[in-house]
Amino acid sequence: MARILMYHDFSASGTTDFRSLNVEGIRLQFEFLRRYFHPVPLLQIAEQLASGCPLDPKMVALTVDDGRRNCYEFFFPLIKEYNIPATFFVVSSFVGSQGWIWTDKVLWLADQPEAPKELLHNKLPEIFRKLNRMRAKDRDAYIEAIAARAGISIPPSASPKYGACSWDELGEMADSGLMEIGSHTATHPILSTLTDEESWHELTSSRTQIEQRLKRPVKSLCYPNGMIGDFRATQIKQVQEAGYSCAVVAQSGMVTASSDPYQLARLGMTRKTSTLEIQKQLDGLVYYRRKLGFTKQLKRA
Repeated sequence: MARILMYHDFSASGTTDFRSLNVEGIRLQFEFLRRYFHPVPLLQIAEQLASGCPLDPKMVALTVDDGRRNCYEFFFPLIKEYNIPATFFVVSSFVGSQGWIWTDKVLWLADQPEAPKELLHNKLPEIFRKLNRMRAKDRDAYIEAIAARAGISIPPSASPKYGACSWDELGEMADSGLMEIGSHTATHPILSTLTDEESWHELTSSRTQIEQRLKRPVKSLCYPNGMIGDFRATQIKQVQEAGYSCAVVAQSGMVTASSDPYQLARLGMTRKTSTLEIQKQLDGLVYYRRKLGFTKQLKRA
């Protein structure tokens, strides 16, 4: 059994944004990993699964989603300091451009002083569930309509908090030998809202663009959102046919000998800022409690 850890955003020392892991939190986690686990590249876990080799129970791989610059600013320096490998899944159209990832537009709107009531933080999960089922054109129009009703104009360029890495910064990370660059599709759509032809384009064009810019093979993929219902069986097959060696999801869980290399579960680490929280998550206590609770719910239904 092995573990794959999931991160999204990072912030400077002393910050307390609940959506990001600050420098102190990164250090605490890295100290724990170095003491009790064996950090390895994600592709090593995928290769051992494919070969049938037993998984070292101390193996752990780190993954970061989306392509924001705060990974380069705050996470990458500590990756080098602690000599820990990681995989950075990037949205190819987002990297180096002035655009936004659509989920960040929603979060930015929710943080505005005049944010509409429908974007109160306790309502965001419901909003994201609704938007996740929409086609891209309808989703973008819906977000713009929310902003218009609140009298807010969404800037064409992402604010620094949501800004993307440049290709040069990605190249620097890849050249370090510690950071694998993977694909998070071309535009970050929920794949199940696309036709198979559209999803094939998302999977292949992102891989091609990253490989051309970085001169390195792209072997791993992260499904946008990555929960049950966000991609179809035909699209899992497309990932394999497109040349990827593995893919990760956002479903919580451990990697076992029977895991599908194209649906590798992960453990979210953003809010784990104490040794006890880190230990519970990595030992699987949180996952197994959640799994047991879900099983009990099914029995009562």
